[in-house]
Amino acid sequence: MSSHLNLIKLSVGTESIADLIHWQKHRSKQVADGQYYHVTRMWPKREDELLSGGSIYWVIKGVILCRQRIVALKENYREDGIRRCAICLDPEVVRVSATTKSAFQGWRYLKTSDAPADLPAGAQQEEALPPELTKALADIGVR
Repeated sequence: MSSHLNLIKLSVGTESIADLIHWQKHRSKQVADGQYYHVTRMWPKREDELLSGGSIYWVIKGVILCRQRIVALKENYREDGIRRCAICLDPEVVRVSATTKSAFQGWRYLKTSDAPADLPAGAQQEEALPPELTKALADIGVR
């Protein structure tokens, strides 16, 4: 059985999970294939592990709040001609147990054993708390 690996990434400028979803829907309408993706300068060296069931975990305002399954990695060239990696994402955003995370640059690998658990199915549709309140609760150990 193939083990998988995840990525963790700051969602810079995003105020909430709803904001992330809105931005991705808007962006997907601007590309021919309608794909949800995040473009990064570095190509992950552990591609096979990411593509065997890995997700990208989004940090919003200092808290890991959700994840999206990684479905493909594609070459992406912008006007400058430099090769980049388009991390293609499943449009389903899965809420996870809120976990505080300090700021960092770029993306990082995240082992499955270190990743926050998905919220139960019944909690996926509940109204999310504001990220600041979620962070304060996570800081004191309430998730």
